Amino acid sequence: MPASSSHLEKPPVLEHAEPAMPASSLATSPLRRIAGIAVFIWLFLLLISGFVWGTWSHFFGAPEWLAWQTISGALVTTFLATSLLGFRYSNPLLRGAYALSAAWLGGLNFAFFAAMTCWIAYGVDLLFGAPLSRPWISIFCFGLALVATLYGLLNAARIRTTRVTVKLSNLPKAWEGRTVALVTDLHLGHVSGPVFLRRVISRLRATQPDAILISGDMFDGSTIGLDRLVAPWKNFSAPRGIFYVTGNHDEFSAREIYLRAVAATGIRVLNNEKVVIDGLQIVGVHDSEATDTHELRSILRHSRIDRSSPSILLAHQPAQLAVAEEEGVSLQLSGHTHRGQVWPWNGLVLRIYGRFAYGLHRLRSLQVYTSSGVGTWGPPLRVGTKSEIVIIRLETAQAG
Repeated sequence: MPASSSHLEKPPVLEHAEPAMPASSLATSPLRRIAGIAVFIWLFLLLISGFVWGTWSHFFGAPEWLAWQTISGALVTTFLATSLLGFRYSNPLLRGAYALSAAWLGGLNFAFFAAMTCWIAYGVDLLFGAPLSRPWISIFCFGLALVATLYGLLNAARIRTTRVTVKLSNLPKAWEGRTVALVTDLHLGHVSGPVFLRRVISRLRATQPDAILISGDMFDGSTIGLDRLVAPWKNFSAPRGIFYVTGNHDEFSAREIYLRAVAATGIRVLNNEKVVIDGLQIVGVHDSEATDTHELRSILRHSRIDRSSPSILLAHQPAQLAVAEEEGVSLQLSGHTHRGQVWPWNGLVLRIYGRFAYGLHRLRSLQVYTSSGVGTWGPPLRVGTKSEIVIIRLETAQAG
């Protein structure tokens, strides 16, 4: 623990009465849902793949459409198979197959829009008689898709440091001009492992924040080899501590499995509670509770936030912001959105979360910073976004 003064306040355990379900239903229902979703996604991706390679064959004149579709379909199948197997197994072969097929899936995203553009250009040609060469249309469009894919792979691997200043009323003198690091969405698993985490920690060492706040999705969802994945944290500390709450991927299985692995590294897990460090209130709420209006409000009220002093809420998703504002939170730090991670999904994320999809924004008295995250989920690509660690400098807000 840091040498600075601190005390903890825990809310009572929240209990819910739920109707009993037969043991057989509990065992089979989730599996059937997962299997049904997996089959639907598999068929959908095969349809997309067929459209892409059918378009390439039509425009470029490549005769081996079936061969290309077989390769693409095999990689799509590999992605879904390794995603499911990864919940029970972990070895170099499985991780390599997952990484390759996930990268292919990212490329398929751009190839789909390249194919759409080919047909639009073909339609323009038919309508206006423009002298467009079908092979050159396909080379241009699919060439851009390839460039975007390669750029996305390189861009995702590059970790940036984003610096921002946040002004808080009545900030304790001990925190004036000090920094906290927001680290979110590491997604440690089959693609990003201990080597990636060591790179993140190296960047944190260079920036020397006073405290590190991890707002969820430390893991990608698998429960295999968690201790190995987070081991680099054991050799790192911050003057005022490292704090963590779960994200939705850290709750794919029993939450306690992930929490034990994180706690074993020396990181302070905030279990729906408040900790006060040198006068600064830090409240951590796990994802399941933070996205539930009733539970979040109950936890914040039992945390007894002092409205005359600044407070930081660590919650994975930029959700239930009105509740946080009403309960007196000064600053909420979140992730989850990845800012869309890969074009064109940035637009969808913006529609869901509005201006709170990324960056520093205000909801009345509440300030919210949402990070695009430092890791990736699914395809290890970033186009239109960046992998970031956020360094937040705290300053006192001037009265008036």
